[in-house]
Amino acid sequence: MLHLQSTTSERWLAQVDASLDDILIDHAHCEKKAAGTALNLIFAYVEDAELCREMTLIVNEELEHFHLVLGLLEKRGVPFRRLKPSTYGRQLNDLVRKGEPERAIDRLLIAGLIEARSCERFQVLADHLDARGDEQELADFYRSLFESEARHHAVYTRLATHFGDDQEVVSRLEELSTQEAAIIGIGEELPRVHS
Repeated sequence: MLHLQSTTSERWLAQVDASLDDILIDHAHCEKKAAGTALNLIFAYVEDAELCREMTLIVNEELEHFHLVLGLLEKRGVPFRRLKPSTYGRQLNDLVRKGEPERAIDRLLIAGLIEARSCERFQVLADHLDARGDEQELADFYRSLFESEARHHAVYTRLATHFGDDQEVVSRLEELSTQEAAIIGIGEELPRVHS
């Protein structure tokens, strides 16, 4: 279960159709940022051996995905470049509480929600590209990412229980999921994975 309280809108699919290359470039940036998030969690919670092992696996997988997206861009003749990021991640990270262990719980749950939203978006994108019928390789690629994104969500959510009891974590996940749905529901004009 992805713990999301909303689904992707037609507005986002219109952005995909209008600016697929920008979505792909942003996807590469998202994979890079996801690796950075996992690495930062290792530095922050080095005493938690299981967290460090799991984050190492996620760092490696996110960087592998980063290189796969770069390969797709190169194959399509689209240069990788800087993009103005969406404000989605920043808005979610603004919700992180300050003191520990609440901060650890929130950081892990927010990372998990971002993975969940990516998972949901990639499935919607794969289905949309299948329906268009002109991007089968890309549709297959996005479908192939579903399992790892869902697994990352589950790992982050499970690791949050290292810092609080199950009931506290579930309650906070519900709160953050409600806020995530509101943020993604507003959306942004720029075509991004999380716009």
